[in-house]
Amino acid sequence: GELIIGGPHVVQEYYNNPEAVRKNKIKDMATGYMWHRMGDTGYMDSDGYFWLTGRVKELIIRGGHNIDPALIENALTRHPAVREAAAVGQPDSYAGELPVAYVSLTPGAMVTEEDLLAFAKEHIAERAAIPKAIYILDHLPLTAVGKIFKPALRYDAIRREFAAALADIPDLADIHVDADPQQGTLATIRLKPGASAAARAKVEKRLGAYPVPFVLD
Repeated sequence: GELIIGGPHVVQEYYNNPEAVRKNKIKDMATGYMWHRMGDTGYMDSDGYFWLTGRVKELIIRGGHNIDPALIENALTRHPAVREAAAVGQPDSYAGELPVAYVSLTPGAMVTEEDLLAFAKEHIAERAAIPKAIYILDHLPLTAVGKIFKPALRYDAIRREFAAALADIPDLADIHVDADPQQGTLATIRLKPGASAAARAKVEKRLGAYPVPFVLD
């Protein structure tokens, strides 16, 4: 579940940021303490120790079912050919999101995406968490401190899904997905000059079924 902490040691508010207070603070009316939403997922073991397993914003929500990416990543990194793995949600017009995984391989390893999918099916007990697809990259994108940069992978997953959904539209020129300050994530769909109104209507109808904001350029 999500880790929430409370007590007199927890900061009462964010300086000059009321929106962050609204999103991340829960006031305990009995004690007056502020509970703080850490943004982490985890569990408490039988000895009372808390274990952090991931971040709330990285959860993959498949038809209302929460999937912890670590469940997929831990399974895939047990494969001898996999150097690193990251799981993200790919948009789906029916379930909202489906899990997909990105991996890089150990030097000299020879394995196919189909091989890894079969491995995942054998080693992931939670059926809903079995990836829809696995993509092999030379290197996974990293942050400045060397952590896997999952937003870039989510953008790529969105682009791949939208490209498949629009594959039969000849007027399609490009799909670009990036962060957006207002909507979080935004896909920009570019059509060729002179694209027909019918093509634009087809794009809007198909992509309108996905939970990802988009604009036609």
